[in-house]
Amino acid sequence: MRVASLLELVQRRLIIVTGKGGVGKSTFAAALGRALAQSGRRVLVTEIVPSPDTPSSLQGALGGPAPTEEPSLVAERLHVALLTPTSGHLRFLQDALPLRLLADAAMRSQALRKFLSAAPGFSDMGVMYRMLDLMQRVFPSGEPMFETCIVDSPATGHALALAQIPEFLVRVIPAGPIARAAARGVKVLTDPAITGCVVVTLPETLPVTEALELEKGLASHRLAVSAIVVNRVPRDPFTPDERRALQHLLHGPIFGARELRRIERAEGALAVLRERHPAGAVQLPEVDGTGAAVTANLVPLISRQPDQLL
Repeated sequence: MRVASLLELVQRRLIIVTGKGGVGKSTFAAALGRALAQSGRRVLVTEIVPSPDTPSSLQGALGGPAPTEEPSLVAERLHVALLTPTSGHLRFLQDALPLRLLADAAMRSQALRKFLSAAPGFSDMGVMYRMLDLMQRVFPSGEPMFETCIVDSPATGHALALAQIPEFLVRVIPAGPIARAAARGVKVLTDPAITGCVVVTLPETLPVTEALELEKGLASHRLAVSAIVVNRVPRDPFTPDERRALQHLLHGPIFGARELRRIERAEGALAVLRERHPAGAVQLPEVDGTGAAVTANLVPLISRQPDQLL
């Protein structure tokens, strides 16, 4: 049977990239966006931030100017944008109120903005509404402007919050425009043909265990995980005989011994993942460079993925 590639695993309209901080989520989201754009898809890579003046991780991963709340073209078929609660609140009010001027005036009200930021669930609702709004953009021909939308979620908890908010709002506000928006969010997020999550982790036992727990948490809210990606897997240039010989030769706190132990820990973590997650797990090796150079070096690895599937 032919093994699927990572690009095949993530063929969805909406891809939510999540995981613990420091695992390389933004770099992976940027590289995945580039790989999908190079494969011929029109791609929008977005980053969830509290406000538009928040330093952008995507900017470091892609290079170029800082992204804004409006999509901007950074490469052929590749756009980037920020997802902020305020932009979603404004778009919601523009849709809900009869006149656009009323929505603009409402968002100038400091009291209303404070309420929307502080009310339970409303901040995440703004992010969700903006995300759905961008997904629905079309050309005059009716074709989607963005065939794939990638969301770089800032932390594990945020992805879970995004999963819970639509269901929470449907229960709390059963009717009206907010309820309709929430119901639409539930429909999009919980349809595995439309939305898939990618959980990024590192080749260590604890991060892998946390990634598996996150997968369970997302599944409990009916969000499908398309793949678990193990990032920065150390290269192992040794045969089993060479490994045994090195274990006898390398002792004490020297670099070679530490690196050998790191390779062994990575193998142990990958073994746990093979046992507990038999499908859809992918490993990406460590690559050279920093910032946008790392992203560029990851793109060909993502594009030719079958040999990296666990």
